[in-house]
Amino acid sequence: MKVLVIGKDGQLGSELVRVIEGSRGTSRQSGSGIFLDLTNLNSIEDIIRKEKPEVVINAAAYTNVDGCEENKREAFLINGKAVGNMARVCSATRSYFIHISTDYVFDGERGNYTEDDIPNPVNYYGVSKLMGEAYALSYDDSLVIRTSGVYGIKMNFPLYVVKTLKEGGTVNCIDSYYSPIHATLLAEAIKELIEKRAYGILNVSGERLSRYEFALKIKKTLDIKSGNVSLVYSSQNLKARRPYDSSLLNEKAKKMLSTKFYNTDKALEYMAKYGVVR
Repeated sequence: MKVLVIGKDGQLGSELVRVIEGSRGTSRQSGSGIFLDLTNLNSIEDIIRKEKPEVVINAAAYTNVDGCEENKREAFLINGKAVGNMARVCSATRSYFIHISTDYVFDGERGNYTEDDIPNPVNYYGVSKLMGEAYALSYDDSLVIRTSGVYGIKMNFPLYVVKTLKEGGTVNCIDSYYSPIHATLLAEAIKELIEKRAYGILNVSGERLSRYEFALKIKKTLDIKSGNVSLVYSSQNLKARRPYDSSLLNEKAKKMLSTKFYNTDKALEYMAKYGVVR
């Protein structure tokens, strides 16, 4: 099966092209795969029509939450308008379209959000991703995957925890909850979803954890003796508001998939085995 991954350089995209046989990916950097600038909307159509993929997975996004507050136009183009172009071209080429979204479409007032809960983003990143969902779902043969706190071989919160602890430092964890998932497990779940040709909206995420609980679990599981984990109750120097509890309920996906994508212990085994670089 011919699969085109939009954004092969990212945390998830790099795992998708590794896990899914026959996949190719686009890159923001020239000389690395298929070059694609998502702010150039015409080039999106050109590439999809040229590649003629059976499946298109959009794993690219402008994910800098504070950056989205300052650069709303770029966030709208990448997280919103570009997705609309992908969906439109996939409709013309009859390609199955999978779009990766986020738990930040919710306000975080209660957590454990289901696929049917009403989104209410509290920052422009969440707004722009919600627009992307609407564009994606305008095409019937599409699946929007909402996920949370994706981590893996690139710098992210879990790797920051490991690095800081091993250097003997203190990890200051903002008091908040989410549903972190390892990029490898998410990629494996997406591979299975392609086979099932699921559509609509689906939560694919890890278990609900506070960042404090997760950091302690990392320290214990990886048997890191040095460093400390501290809980802080206010986020300083952040331009954009963050949801307090954006955790996702993943029961629907659990029933659909054989992949244990939600298993935190398995995810931490990947971290222990591969470290920072696979």
